[in-house]
Amino acid sequence: MTVRVPAKVNLQLSVGPLRDDGYHDLVSVFQAVSLVDEVTAVPAERLEVTVEAAPHARVAIDGVPVDGDNLAARAALLVAERLGVEPQAALRIRKAIPVAGGMAGGSADAAAALVACARLWDDREDPLLTRDDLLEIGALLGSDVPFALLGGTAVGVGRGERLTPALTRGTFHWVFATADGGLSTPAVYAECDRLRAARGERAPWPEVSQALMTALATGDVKGLGAALDNDLQPAALLLRPALRRTLATGRDSGAIGALVSGSGPTCAFLAESEEHGAELAEALDDTGVARSVVRAQGPFPGATII
Repeated sequence: MTVRVPAKVNLQLSVGPLRDDGYHDLVSVFQAVSLVDEVTAVPAERLEVTVEAAPHARVAIDGVPVDGDNLAARAALLVAERLGVEPQAALRIRKAIPVAGGMAGGSADAAAALVACARLWDDREDPLLTRDDLLEIGALLGSDVPFALLGGTAVGVGRGERLTPALTRGTFHWVFATADGGLSTPAVYAECDRLRAARGERAPWPEVSQALMTALATGDVKGLGAALDNDLQPAALLLRPALRRTLATGRDSGAIGALVSGSGPTCAFLAESEEHGAELAEALDDTGVARSVVRAQGPFPGATII
């Protein structure tokens, strides 16, 4: 059973006050893009995980765990527990989404594992687990997992896991510049909190950008580019100063919009068209500011059996 699952880019990531449970209240507008991982689940005597890079993908997989710390393995265990079966499956993960790159690759793999294992172990004629059940389980694994199941474009609130689909017209063309090494999401959030405290800032209550939603609903590429926003970007740039040059290069090369994707270090650039995306990717590649440069389109469907 093979499931294809997309990366995401945060078109808006507004970080509110720190909550008592250690999380922040967020407003996040997600878009799934056509940069995908594949997770295959096959019957096996015990749960095991293998990871490989997809063909032609310049993805460093050395840091991806293959034990119980792997989010896909944890997803499989939760599905087995809900169904009352033994977690007897080999999960084969083929990665094209950057690792620790701010594009939710681990969460995507978890979402794919939920779908694959549910199909492998559940009764196909009378399944116990519904799509809503998988979304609920996904939220236990991480804030980005439910969106990887849903795909498309959506607004997330709470920790980002409570989702509402967003009206989106047209196709948006993206160029992603990956970086050597990853950035720890908790470290970026902690740096965001430190920066705010040092400046004496109180975190505002996050709200959805109406300019962003209008641009999505009307397919306005330039409006979307102008409305892109990420509260974590200043923290990511302090932790990885080289990203400033990457963003500047993309803007100087004609990107309609540019931002750090999620907690970074991948940088996302919005292009005006597919042809413009090819030109922008070439310009970024020629300057050597990125480990690799990939193009993708959005919105894209969520976890899908292939």
